[in-house]
Amino acid sequence: MAARIDILAVGTLSRDLRPAFEHYARLLTPLCDFRVREVREYTLHGRAVADVLRDEGRRLSAAWPGRGVVVALAVEGVQWDSPGLASALQGWLGRGGATFVVGGSLGLAPEVLARADEHLSLSRLTLPHQLSRVVLAEQLFRAFKILRREPYHH
Repeated sequence: MAARIDILAVGTLSRDLRPAFEHYARLLTPLCDFRVREVREYTLHGRAVADVLRDEGRRLSAAWPGRGVVVALAVEGVQWDSPGLASALQGWLGRGGATFVVGGSLGLAPEVLARADEHLSLSRLTLPHQLSRVVLAEQLFRAFKILRREPYHH
């Protein structure tokens, strides 16, 4: 059975970023069973931040995987270099695969963060949530190349 990688994300990608993400998704497909699930993103429109996070969190919880390791993308998460992420990914794949949870523009609800098995930060820089999905897909592809001892960019 192929390694399973899921991205569970709030919102859909903009038409400008979609081609970049799809490029890495195509590269990942031969390496693993790669899937993306999106839940509806809510806008503030006079609502409290906590209410938006709660509603998005409920949708994420309803789509929560029943197997593998759940890794929430979070500012306060662990930061690895690419070989470190590859090593962590290898461990997660050994535990049934990995689901990466990407929040919306407001991040993730505290309940979602508490429920995740791991927290990952892609950078000390603040990245827009849609761009984070592109960076995550590229880094997952890079991690597989490292694990397979295949050349990529150095």
